[in-house]
Amino acid sequence: MRAITQAYKNAYSGLSPSTWWLSLVMLINRSGTMVLPFMTLYLTRSLHYSIGRAGIVMSLFGAGSIFGAMIGGKLTDKFGFYYIQMAALLCGGIFFILLGQMNSYPLICIFVFILSLFNDAFRPANSTAIAHYSKPENRTRSYSLNRLAINLGWAVGGAMGGFIASRNYHLLFWIDGLTNIFAAILLRAVLAPTRNNATPKIKDATPKALTTSPYRDKPYIGFIILTTLFAYTFFQIFSTIPVFYVKELHMSEATIGMVMAINGILIALFEMVTITRLEGRRHNLFYITSGTFVIGLAFIAFNVLPGMLSLAIIAMLLTTVGEMLSMPFMNAYWIGRSSTDNRGRYAALYSIAWSSAQVLGPGTGAAVAEYAGFRTLWWLIGGICMLTSAGYYLLRRYST
Repeated sequence: MRAITQAYKNAYSGLSPSTWWLSLVMLINRSGTMVLPFMTLYLTRSLHYSIGRAGIVMSLFGAGSIFGAMIGGKLTDKFGFYYIQMAALLCGGIFFILLGQMNSYPLICIFVFILSLFNDAFRPANSTAIAHYSKPENRTRSYSLNRLAINLGWAVGGAMGGFIASRNYHLLFWIDGLTNIFAAILLRAVLAPTRNNATPKIKDATPKALTTSPYRDKPYIGFIILTTLFAYTFFQIFSTIPVFYVKELHMSEATIGMVMAINGILIALFEMVTITRLEGRRHNLFYITSGTFVIGLAFIAFNVLPGMLSLAIIAMLLTTVGEMLSMPFMNAYWIGRSSTDNRGRYAALYSIAWSSAQVLGPGTGAAVAEYAGFRTLWWLIGGICMLTSAGYYLLRRYST
């Protein structure tokens, strides 16, 4: 028992106070994440738009994410991560509240795009901040702590959002907006340059000379392409897999919720301890390769293993192990290739990989399942994972 206690103590010790504050800001921000999970239902049930029109709105959200990441990365390198996080949180909060007042379809489309742009301008700035506040020896753990905050926030926001949406959809927009604004207030209170010596001032964050562009870093471009493929498969977990559980495994919504909760619970309990033991022992790409391969096994398991609930649990366990092995070390990899003057642009390209996959993944996965069946889909997704894993292996072997 003492060894277990010490393991957890070691996992969370040594991280800077600023890293903890930043994770608390993220927890508050993500705890208010209620609009996006219920946006399609809001548009179709409350505003009575067609599913097609709702799909266009969600596509605009994805497009805004891509442009937001690009702009946020450049501005982070120019003005500094603190100022971009503040602007993104405050503007995002205001646009969440305004979006809830819109009834005109064109205005909804415009406001969704702008909101998404601000929302995702926050990502590269936040990633750059984590790198700045951490040390090389605990950088992966710092990102894991941030992931823990995101997962806990999504769990809280999702649970509360479902309860609130059943009563008043408009409250979702107010809560999402106000938590953004509250997160900005906390960020200013604990991490403003005038209140925290670890936060650089604006003149210190501005690059003094041209630095290497991530677009000229060929190994990094290869990494981004592979990560986009990885993210494409990963988004199936939250889009097509629940449908598969209902149609093919005949599971109820409540049971699906419990199976999906396994992921967040295991990550919260074990990821930090796992990262503490693994960090620095092998090349980051070794763990990314292994994690991607394990996630591929999870999809293939749907076609080769028997069972219903037991099959869903096995697949989720494999997925969670793969996620814990891969995602924290993906952050460590791109940070290792960047410098303080171009880190925002490196972070932006990494965010764009995930945003692009989020736009493409759910729709195309659902189309394959509808026209070719789930069995074909799982062979396809599992195969993409295996090829992506091989790609990461080759990247590690041949890149510099």
